[in-house]
Amino acid sequence: MDRRKFIQNGSLAGLSLAAITSGCRNATKSTETNSINQNYNYEKDDFPLNEITVFELQKKMKEGEYSSRKLTELYLKRIAAIDQSGPTLNSVIEINPDALSIADTMDQERKAGKLRGPLHGIPILIKDNINTGDKMMTTAGALALRGNVVTKDAFIIEKLREAGAVLLGKTNLSEWANFRSTRSSSGWSSRGGQTKNPCILDRNASGSSSGSAAAVAANLCAIAIGSETDGSIIAPSSFCGIVGIKPTVGLWSRSGIIPISATQDTAGPMTRTVTDAALLLGALAGEDKADPITSQHKEKEKIDYTNFLKIEGLKGKRIGIEKSFLKGNEAVVSIYQQAIELLKKNGATIIEIDLLKQTKPLGEAEFIVLQYEFKDGVNKYLSNANANVKTLTEVINFNKQNESTAMPYFKQELLEMCDSKGSLNDKEYTNALKISTSARKIIDDMMQQHQLDAICSMSIGLANCTDLVNGDYDTGFYFAPPAAMAGYPHITVPMGKVHELSIGLSFIAGAYQEGKLIEMAYSFEQASKKRTPPKFLKTLA
Repeated sequence: MDRRKFIQNGSLAGLSLAAITSGCRNATKSTETNSINQNYNYEKDDFPLNEITVFELQKKMKEGEYSSRKLTELYLKRIAAIDQSGPTLNSVIEINPDALSIADTMDQERKAGKLRGPLHGIPILIKDNINTGDKMMTTAGALALRGNVVTKDAFIIEKLREAGAVLLGKTNLSEWANFRSTRSSSGWSSRGGQTKNPCILDRNASGSSSGSAAAVAANLCAIAIGSETDGSIIAPSSFCGIVGIKPTVGLWSRSGIIPISATQDTAGPMTRTVTDAALLLGALAGEDKADPITSQHKEKEKIDYTNFLKIEGLKGKRIGIEKSFLKGNEAVVSIYQQAIELLKKNGATIIEIDLLKQTKPLGEAEFIVLQYEFKDGVNKYLSNANANVKTLTEVINFNKQNESTAMPYFKQELLEMCDSKGSLNDKEYTNALKISTSARKIIDDMMQQHQLDAICSMSIGLANCTDLVNGDYDTGFYFAPPAAMAGYPHITVPMGKVHELSIGLSFIAGAYQEGKLIEMAYSFEQASKKRTPPKFLKTLA
């Protein structure tokens, strides 16, 4: 998650492949990856798959220009050149040793006339808090969970395999999804080191889905999956200049994902285009008996979200604009104002609203909810995991015993705060849950009052400099909390850059309104065309 909301509200006292312990990743690399020539000129960046979409990849495989194996080999070479050397992004924490064999199987099926769908043979990266029942570990970036090789896929990974995707590897993240310390650096984990922002390397990629965002932005994969509690898809997507969707909680199953909050957690697509995000969103939706909330919207499995990709999707829409962000950094506000004018130009009616004024007071309650639910959820996950630690208390003790490697920069105050909480029957928790989830009524009432189709805002401000000593700092804008507390859908789309730093435009609405949001986000994307590849600049100066 992104801790900036808690910094702003005062709820907290402050909230490379080469960087990892020797052998942690190398042990899982395939011989094919080790043999790849890493002498790649990333500054010229003539990678043949740059900015390619899933549909374009399918066309090239159909015409025989590429096979799934060839695509996988190209992405592995790209990872070796960009992630493990060159700019050394540290976005990929582990390569799947079975990636090429999966690709070979998909090629064989294609030759036999069997196509599973639009994801058939498409290489994808997965955030390292999502179970994959293979040879890769699932650790949430924590050395305490090193060796946790699970036997069963998370439900969304089962769906991904059924769709024919090639699991390329796992991405780095903010350790424990950025719920470990009050002064952590987003994108840092004890297992994976610090992920860099591919736009400007000494800038932060945000968190907690930092690796997924950086990898997609840098064209290390076709598409990726991240997860969010509060901002962990939206903020990294905005910082890295990509499209991110945080679905309604319940659209995608959460079983098999290391949790923070049963109320707010969800995985979601992270891609370079709205089209690819829509495609992935529909492919992984489904009812999972292990996650009862997925039964709330029975028709979701039948939705093809690519049907909402309409050029004129903004025409006739009434959109509420968060007016508090019309003040602040003049360069950032200017980009926001230009985006608003583009919404108008493409047929939207704009109504200024002030949603954050009503939802900010809920932040204290949300923080209480997350502490209780983190303890409960992590203890349940660890009790059935193959890790050496079986409780949150044991994680804390492991970190203390291995402080020089597990906590070299910042400590674990949040883990300790969570471990001190009681059960989900405590009044402190139940009262806080009522307050934080009242965000649903606030959003619903505002949309009904103004007859809105969506609420729109700047996603977050400009990327901060990475600081392992002092941690993250507030850059002045942050819009993830309302939809996060409500469990409502949230989409961010690139809307421009300031000094090569990306800024996203957010669209939110009520539960299971992903289709309508995709319609508007796609229309804005096609009208603005603000997604540009990163330049891997060393610094802004």
